Amino acid sequence: MKKESEISIELCDTCPRHCNIDRTKTRGFCNEPQTIKIAKIIENFMWEEPCISGDKGALAIFFSGCNLRCDYCQNYEISRGGTGKEYTIDEFCKLLEEKQSSHSSIDLITPTHFSDALKKAFEKIDKKIPVVWNTNSYETALNIEKVSSFADVFLADLKYADDSLGKEFSKCNDYFSYALQAIKKMCHLKPDVMDGEFMKQGVVIRHLVLPDHVQNSIHVLNTINDNFPLRKISVMCQFTPNGKSKLNRKLRPIEYKAVLAHLETLELSNGYIQDFESADESFIPNFG
Repeated sequence: MKKESEISIELCDTCPRHCNIDRTKTRGFCNEPQTIKIAKIIENFMWEEPCISGDKGALAIFFSGCNLRCDYCQNYEISRGGTGKEYTIDEFCKLLEEKQSSHSSIDLITPTHFSDALKKAFEKIDKKIPVVWNTNSYETALNIEKVSSFADVFLADLKYADDSLGKEFSKCNDYFSYALQAIKKMCHLKPDVMDGEFMKQGVVIRHLVLPDHVQNSIHVLNTINDNFPLRKISVMCQFTPNGKSKLNRKLRPIEYKAVLAHLETLELSNGYIQDFESADESFIPNFG
């Protein structure tokens, strides 16, 4: 039997899936190796919240694979794993050091399953701009604490207000249970530090309103109000059907208006809402 210290080094226990497998030899739920794997890099990316994009835009790095299986995922082509280019830690460091001066932030998109490799990389990087941990929030509090050593801003989804919807849409029995605790840890570790409208450190909580699930959004806003009332939030209407989910239509204006009305009732005014034009396929990156 292996000692606990050996298991933590050799077997992946990064996220709540607790696959406990050696990713140098096989694949876990995320379907990715231990090595950093990137599906797409978009420079000067302006489609994040203004406090993230800044004046120059973010260096947006879309990682391959995911520890969720959201059947409505807009990035379906890459989230199932297998797509992308592998980078050694030194190659990843070189990429960031060459690119960071021309960007406002480094936007690490769905990075959780590469946490260990990214931590090693950032220990070697002379970081000059904020690093954004752009996460679905299906994280352990322990991993959030680990990556907070180099992540300055947590851009955190709160998808569902109970575990049943996570099971229905994301093949995840305990999404809300983990996400709530993970965001609590983020908020504990990273007080907001702003430079004008630009966030140098802090937390932004995102929520995508789903068709036919206004009540879920209302419960999510209640959760935010009860736990994180002063944090920035971003309520999004950009749901775009991918043809693989029973959620097969765009959001209706009346649904989004109902959620925004509740947002106003709660007086949660620190953050962002979207124009309805954002629910368009042109806003989805081409991963080909």
